[in-house]
Amino acid sequence: MAADSELEKTEPASPRRLEQAREEGNVPRSRELAACASLVTGGTLLWVMGGSLESSLAQMLRDALSFPRELAFDPVALMEHGGQMLGRVLWALLPFAAILLGVAIVAPLAVGGWLFSAKSFLPKFDRLDPVAGIGRLFSLHALGELGKALAKTALVGLAAWFVIGSQSDAVFALASVPADDAGHSLGKLLFVAFVPMAGVLALIAAVDVPWQRWQYAKKLMMTREEVRQEHKEQEGNPEIKARIRAQQREMARRRMMADVPKADVIVTNPTHYAVALKYSETHDAAPVVLAKGADEIAAKIREIAVEHQIPLLEAPPLARALYRHTEPGDTIPERLYTAVAQVLAYVFQLRAGAHPALPENLAVPADMDIAAGTVPGMDATSAADERASEPRA
Repeated sequence: MAADSELEKTEPASPRRLEQAREEGNVPRSRELAACASLVTGGTLLWVMGGSLESSLAQMLRDALSFPRELAFDPVALMEHGGQMLGRVLWALLPFAAILLGVAIVAPLAVGGWLFSAKSFLPKFDRLDPVAGIGRLFSLHALGELGKALAKTALVGLAAWFVIGSQSDAVFALASVPADDAGHSLGKLLFVAFVPMAGVLALIAAVDVPWQRWQYAKKLMMTREEVRQEHKEQEGNPEIKARIRAQQREMARRRMMADVPKADVIVTNPTHYAVALKYSETHDAAPVVLAKGADEIAAKIREIAVEHQIPLLEAPPLARALYRHTEPGDTIPERLYTAVAQVLAYVFQLRAGAHPALPENLAVPADMDIAAGTVPGMDATSAADERASEPRA
């Protein structure tokens, strides 16, 4: 049962899945909305522009049929005359056709938005498979489209039948009225027929738009396994990320250890902490922390210091404060300037060949010491946990 639930598409499509679908040219579209928009636009244009369009076409027809007798015996001139008349007709219909074309292009974008995908133009040879084609022909989607088309035809047919039935007397009366009056009467009848058919198509479009959106969302639904796999691909495998972080820590530790020989002094706890300090009057505004570590890392720092004859100074409160409040590459906090100055003065005197006394009672603020009980909210257990969180050598 658990395996079956993993394979069921129960999860909504992720943003990445939707983006991939758009890249492949797969977006929801409603043909019914486009058909309804085109019909309504065409009917509105005929209602607004019908009079002027009718007058222009009538005048063109009169001009086309009115030509000298000699023109009828000159095929070339007759063809030129017909071409001119055809050009005038096309020019008169151009605004009408341009608006309809624009609506036909823009209406589908109301569902799914604008999309241009080069992948849509790539050949898909799987569509040449006759077995798959037959399967698509009798699929639920195809049957749904067939039912929708039949329902639309039936509704539009009923609307047309209702209009014709209610206006049958006016239709038959067209044969007995003058041509001009018949034209006006026919226009009114067409408008009366247009309104219910446009209403039916609008109703169908109102149902089809949410239906297409629902079908699109259902088709792109994902299984739980697909969601997990996508999350791994986007966020990265946790195990791989852990290994990368470990490698980054190792590289940072090696760089830090490479800087230890440049230190002027190593301040120790003496066993738990070790902090390497350096100060150059010409380059540094304040002493800089080159490296720090706890337990095994601290032992490694002390080992390198002994190897390169760097002075080791036991100053537990200062070592703990520096470890707690600095990172490698940082300058020391201002509140520790006095204590570190005492340490560096001692080291520089040693380099000069003097024999100074070890600095005692270094001025380390109590709230900067991470010893048990000296920092609010940090006890001996917290201090031990902080040491344990330090990467091991």
